Amino acid sequence: MPPSSSITVAIARFDDLLALGLRALLADDPALSVVAEDVGYDRLSQTLRARCPDVLVADAGALQDLAQVRELSIRYPQTHIVLFAEGVATAERAQLLAFGASACLSWNTQARDVRNTIHLASRGMQVGPLPSNVTGDAPGQEPLLTPREGDVLLLLRQGHDNALIALELDIGVETVRTHARHIYRKLGVSSRRALPARPASA
Repeated sequence: MPPSSSITVAIARFDDLLALGLRALLADDPALSVVAEDVGYDRLSQTLRARCPDVLVADAGALQDLAQVRELSIRYPQTHIVLFAEGVATAERAQLLAFGASACLSWNTQARDVRNTIHLASRGMQVGPLPSNVTGDAPGQEPLLTPREGDVLLLLRQGHDNALIALELDIGVETVRTHARHIYRKLGVSSRRALPARPASA
């Protein structure tokens, strides 16, 4: 039986072999208590609302898009997100951290480091990107979205106009326009109509 002060963990859906290894890894730590597992990525929001875990462990490659991390971290601030991000470029790892993830680990991370990261995440700490063999980032590449641009992106994708976004974020309308221009340039689109569709959520 887990101790009353255990760290509660929800595990999103992973391939069978990875899921088994992750469950065994967490079961070896009596301070960790799994409250949900094999959660579909379309049900993350409902699970976080119902179970209120301290930490969500998920596969970055299975997310609908990077902005899903921002949505979850804003909607469920009590849950800290630890991602496995195999084959994800360094810039995308940094983007996931900027959007609110606590860590982006690769699958070759040692077991003790995975457990330590979950413990740190449960205390609200963020673990920087771990070195990766992926070299998909060109020197001088345009930086990805800032956290504030992430906030604006979420509201743009919800169909809000600039005035409503300004009111919601307590910033000026011209500031919203500036953020929107930066977002369009960084995402390589010409207008809000060309933005990726907002992921389905509860």
